[in-house]
Amino acid sequence: MSVPTGLIEALKARYAEPQRHYHTWAHIAALLQHFRRWESHFHRPEPVLWALYWHDAIYDPRASDNEEQSARLLEREAAGHLTPDDIGFAATIIRATARHLVPERLSASDAADLSLFLDIDLSILAAQAPVFDQYERDVRAEYAFVPDEAFRTGRLAILKAFMDREQLYFTPQCQADWEPLARANLARSIAALETAA
Repeated sequence: MSVPTGLIEALKARYAEPQRHYHTWAHIAALLQHFRRWESHFHRPEPVLWALYWHDAIYDPRASDNEEQSARLLEREAAGHLTPDDIGFAATIIRATARHLVPERLSASDAADLSLFLDIDLSILAAQAPVFDQYERDVRAEYAFVPDEAFRTGRLAILKAFMDREQLYFTPQCQADWEPLARANLARSIAALETAA
C-alpha cells in the first residue's frame, strides 16, 4: 500500500506554498504517525491513507472551498491507482473535513474509518501546550490578512463550537487519549482570545 513517488513529490510542493504555516507537510507527517499507530483499526486503510495525503492539498486561507477542491484533485490524481469505490470514499473523507462531522448514509465500517480519520486530523488540539500554542500562532499567520478583531471573533466561534460538542473525538481510543488535554488547550486559547478582546 503506497502512493506513487511522483504524486508525493507534487504534493510536497503544494504543502510548501508560502501561505501555509500550519497546513504544511509537517502536518501530514504528524498525521501519518497516528495513521501508522492505528492502521490496524481501519477497515479500508488505503483510501484513508490517500485522503490523509490529499486532504489539505488545496489550501487558500481566503477561499471557502478548499476541501472540495482538494477532493476533486484527489479524484483526478488517484484515477488509475485506486478503484473508483476507494477514490469515492477517499474524496468523501476529504469533504467531511470541512465540518468535521461524519456524513450519513455510510456503511458502519466506512463511518468508523472516517470517524478515526477526523479524530486524527484534530490530534493537534491535544498536543502539549507549547506545540498547541505554536499551532495557534501558525493559524494566525495563515490569516494574517484578517484584522485582529475580526480574527478573534471568527476564531472564538470555531473554538467554542468545538468546546460545545458533547465529545470532541468520535472514537473511544481518541477520547481516552486526547479529550482532557484538548479541552484544556481549547479553554486556554478561548480565554486568551477573550482577554485580548
